[in-house]
Amino acid sequence: MTAIIDENTVLTGGDEVRADIVINRPKALNALNVDVLQGLILALEKVQKQESLRVITITGAGTKAFVAGADIAWMADLGPRAIADYVELGQRAMRAIERARVPVVAVVNGYALGGGLELAMACDVIIASDKAKLGQPEVKLGIIPGFGGTQRLVQRTGIGTARRLIYSGEMIEAEEALRLGLVDKVVSAEELQEGATAFCNEIINKAPLAVQQAKRLLRESSEQFLLSGLQREVETFLDLFQTADREEGMQAFMEKREAKFTGK
Repeated sequence: MTAIIDENTVLTGGDEVRADIVINRPKALNALNVDVLQGLILALEKVQKQESLRVITITGAGTKAFVAGADIAWMADLGPRAIADYVELGQRAMRAIERARVPVVAVVNGYALGGGLELAMACDVIIASDKAKLGQPEVKLGIIPGFGGTQRLVQRTGIGTARRLIYSGEMIEAEEALRLGLVDKVVSAEELQEGATAFCNEIINKAPLAVQQAKRLLRESSEQFLLSGLQREVETFLDLFQTADREEGMQAFMEKREAKFTGK
């Protein structure tokens, strides 16, 4: 890493053809707060100013987590306007990844849960450590995925698997994620960076205009349906955030106990 956009939350580096973005909150398992999401958008804008750019990677600092989700303790006390702003910011960050002009590779080095998995799924390719664990556990908090998970998980795994993972909130191992189509490649933790570099080099060595236009067409193939689904997801997330079940789910999470949901 050679350059810093935000010394507290997002680092960038790389060379003339590859940009590396690192979410840098390892003590918080790289949880997505407002600073991270804003920093991610700014980082993407900055690195794409380089005309020779051919690929972007995104990973998390440390060895435990790619991104372990949202910052639940912080979220729990947000009011309606603040939570709406947060969810809309998260959606903008995911769209910024998806609409980057070059392929974006998620290098999943640990937990990718909730918003972390949604971030990975907004990338074009997901390369995971064999020690990575992935899931959409939002129903355990009384909410649903709010950064595109209900839409992009279906695109990656099909509706049946998406139902299973979202309804249960279960966390799965990297090898099962590979079998389900949720990730594209699994390598040993010790060789993760080398594996990511090898794949990036495959992209770098191809015709850049052809790769970029292929990315645009692949994105546009499902964009119309995706955008309407994302809007409905935001609206439903905000409705659920006002429920007693959401309050109980987040309180139970912070108290490290089982939630007692009432359906209210």
